[in-house]
Amino acid sequence: MAYSLGLTLYNLSNRRDPGAQAERPPRPAGRLVWLHAPNPEIARSMLELARRLIEDDGLPVLFTCPADIAPRAGLVLQPPPADTPAEARAFLDHWRPEIALFSEGELRPVLIHESTERRIPLLMVAARSPYILRERDGWYPGLVRGLLATFRNVLAIDEASARAFRKAGAPLSTVEVLGKMEEESAALPHLEAERESLARLLATRPVWLAASLPEAEETAAIAAHRAALRLAHRLLLIIVPDDPARAEPLGQRMEETEGWTVALRSKEQEPDPETEVYIADTPDEYGLWYRLAPITFMGGSLAGQGCLRDPLEAAALGSAILYGPRPGRFGTTFGRLGAARAARAVGSAPDLAEALGDLLSPDRAARLAQAAWAVTSDGAEVTDHIHMLIRAIMDGE
Repeated sequence: MAYSLGLTLYNLSNRRDPGAQAERPPRPAGRLVWLHAPNPEIARSMLELARRLIEDDGLPVLFTCPADIAPRAGLVLQPPPADTPAEARAFLDHWRPEIALFSEGELRPVLIHESTERRIPLLMVAARSPYILRERDGWYPGLVRGLLATFRNVLAIDEASARAFRKAGAPLSTVEVLGKMEEESAALPHLEAERESLARLLATRPVWLAASLPEAEETAAIAAHRAALRLAHRLLLIIVPDDPARAEPLGQRMEETEGWTVALRSKEQEPDPETEVYIADTPDEYGLWYRLAPITFMGGSLAGQGCLRDPLEAAALGSAILYGPRPGRFGTTFGRLGAARAARAVGSAPDLAEALGDLLSPDRAARLAQAAWAVTSDGAEVTDHIHMLIRAIMDGE
């Protein structure tokens, strides 16, 4: 009774026109698995699961996420539908998934209710804490408890998360602590011939990278490099400016105020032995720079609007990470790295200089990088378990 009242109140809370919905391509023939990721961070784990379903089982996967996801073979990308009865029914009428996996704890009441009415098996994976769709949050009596009762399995990342779901009303028999899922590799591609050529030029020189550096952090990077050069006079700073148009004025500033030798990649200049700063202002080559730099400062995280690049890109390629107090949309990722002692936080420009000097010791940088790499490769067994569970459910077990 309370559930029905809660669902009614929820539907009454949104009588607005949901607006134009995404065009739906034709449904793939045969069986279809539906995975939903509420944000880009959990999307990495769900995409790894999707990869296995596509490559190992030959199953097409419908993937809904409000963020932009790069196309992949076998993956049908769609934004989630507006959580209204008409849109939920149209979505499910078109796609007819055989099984649906939600993640983290996001509950879309109408979509879940309609799925249950059609007897679509529902799983909640990488579960942290249950919550109603953020923009529709409110007081709906019995709604969360009723929705959680429809899930066959609630697979929590840790005991605290499991308690949150039990407290919210998930049946005890459905809740299991499984751990974090494996994430899709964040390792970016590169041209190996370019890497070999630059590695020969750099030889044994120490190198650090300022990735996607905004103008607001240029002074901090200059000060850190100035201090570190006193400890390692052959140190090279590679800067990837967040705005390529800043490359030439930044290079000119460093030449005039610091007396440094600066080379610009866009001008086909090379980091010769006298070069102290190399500005990489050509189209996206982060996979190359992370491979060459044992230390990376994540631009935007110190004095910008928030970190501009995914720190797992650097972690996956063995670069030790420095970051400031503004994680931006990567707060959860930095939290994981911090908990694993896999990244070093800095609170100010002087802190950046001090931390950089400390990590110039190769063994310290290597320990940090190894811990970060372990974070990127964790969770394979959990994803294996979920993959097998999907197979079992689809086979009627």
